[in-house]
Amino acid sequence: MRTLDDIIPPSRRRESEPLSQSGSRKSSPEHPPKFPFTTIIAIGSVIIASIGVLFYFSSSKVEITPSSVSAAVQSSFTGTQSSGNLPYEIITAQKIASQTIKGTGTKTVNSSASGMITVYNTQAKAQKLIANTRFATTAGLIFRIHSAIAIPSGTSAKPGSVSVKVYADQPGSSYNVGPTSFTIPGFAGTPQASQVYARSSAPMTGGASGTVPVADPATEKAARSALVAALAPDLLSSLKAQIPAGYVLLSGAATTTYQDLDLAPSATTGMIDVKEQGTATAVVFPNAALATAIASSVTAIGYHGEPLTLKSTDGLQLSAERGLPDPNAASFSFSLSGTVSLVYTVDPARIAAAIAGKTRSAAEVALTNYPEVKRAVIILRPFWRQSFPDDPSAISVETVADSY
Repeated sequence: MRTLDDIIPPSRRRESEPLSQSGSRKSSPEHPPKFPFTTIIAIGSVIIASIGVLFYFSSSKVEITPSSVSAAVQSSFTGTQSSGNLPYEIITAQKIASQTIKGTGTKTVNSSASGMITVYNTQAKAQKLIANTRFATTAGLIFRIHSAIAIPSGTSAKPGSVSVKVYADQPGSSYNVGPTSFTIPGFAGTPQASQVYARSSAPMTGGASGTVPVADPATEKAARSALVAALAPDLLSSLKAQIPAGYVLLSGAATTTYQDLDLAPSATTGMIDVKEQGTATAVVFPNAALATAIASSVTAIGYHGEPLTLKSTDGLQLSAERGLPDPNAASFSFSLSGTVSLVYTVDPARIAAAIAGKTRSAAEVALTNYPEVKRAVIILRPFWRQSFPDDPSAISVETVADSY
């Protein structure tokens, strides 16, 4: 039997229970809080890394939109082949197209080729040429004039000239040559050898010898017309493919001639091959040299010798009183008319040197003194950087197209 002394009140029971019987009542000595070194180190590392990234991606750059100017052109120029302030190059493309038509038989022929040439004289006095004077092609074929002529005096820049018909010395199709240059064999060894010369602008035609196939004239004419139409775009494409890098081809600076080649028997019995030969010749100029020459000729531009390029040649027309130059000619005189758009050339080294070591505001002022700069966007990173490096090679200069 339990007595009242055996019953311990709950409050006294908890006080009297040993510590080993209640883990929740354990007490431990108090320790001061630890300093957050790990957190501080982590934050510092992030800050240092961020600054490092900013410096890694730092830049000193200026984006330049070049100035441009448009002007009306109506001037005369003289270029020199492959040299001088306004050099030029002559490029040529040649293609043959053929079409098969029905033949109507054969005939025996024996005829000499003929055609027109222009004779030039660069002497200070007129030059007379007697009937039957010989003219030789670069391949050695001989043509003659049938009547005497007199070529007016002239100069190297503007020679005197006269047009005359010449006739092949021998019959045969080999004399049906395309446009070419001529020398006068009778002047060999004299000063006139280089002062009097000739050039043709169209093929010699009519030379034939032996038995040749015959076609209906109307059918042959239609075939040749179709061949010329097919050759034209091919010749232009071939000509453009030969333009040297940095050169431009102007409207009026190319000429195309077509030559009727002899009819030839086809592989198919009773058929004839009609062949047409096209020759395209052009004069091309270095873009920068031509732009400089044009800018110098237009007073309204106020040009002072800065580098330029032609933005487009679509508005320019070239015309030459004496046609395109002979491949052996030393110079070429021509005129240009139309509207031209010129773009100033930005020299990165020149711009970088102008702004090296300058503050953003000082660089902006400095660039206003350069005519080639229409607009400049300065980019300095990190954001607190306000000056360009002293070393120009550390500055990036980029040219951007005008978006206006």
